[in-house]
Amino acid sequence: MADPLIRKLVVTVEETHREASERIQPPTRKAAAIAVIGNPFAGRYVADLGELVEVGAMLGRLLAERAVAALGIEGPAAHSYGKAAIVGEDGELEHAAAILHPKLGAPVRAVLGKGAALIPSAKKRGGMGTPIDIPLGHKDAAYVRSHFDAIEVRVADAPRRDEILVAVAVTDSGRPLPRIGGLTVDQIEGKDGLR
Repeated sequence: MADPLIRKLVVTVEETHREASERIQPPTRKAAAIAVIGNPFAGRYVADLGELVEVGAMLGRLLAERAVAALGIEGPAAHSYGKAAIVGEDGELEHAAAILHPKLGAPVRAVLGKGAALIPSAKKRGGMGTPIDIPLGHKDAAYVRSHFDAIEVRVADAPRRDEILVAVAVTDSGRPLPRIGGLTVDQIEGKDGLR
């Protein structure tokens, strides 16, 4: 059951079947799960943002589960991840940071079965329909260049002035046709989050 703070949930899947003149088989897929929530601190300064930190923990699990389900895979089969938030006009960037950083990551990693690398993130302030690019990186090894990517999301009626849009993205692969070298997926050790 969704938290009463949530106004809307959106899930989107992007599949790439062709890149340049090449067929991509199987297609590369990215999924983003988005929650639009009320901002309890909109329009006022509050020193203790603990309430939003706890919201981040709840949203981490919910959004990761929905993104993985949209790809039709088990969590450990996910390759990349990322997170992002847009605060409405009456919010602060620190409200987005409170949701994204202290506690959102651990539940995402629990759904994915691992996640040694930092979860790439982005945050901004904007009005309804503002897009945001969710940066993506391999969940277990940040040096895997084939997985440096992003997915753009937007919700036409969000965020309102007193809302926050929160998104988690996962993939089942890297970019189509990667060929710039670097560490490859089969070389991942997954110990330090880098290699």
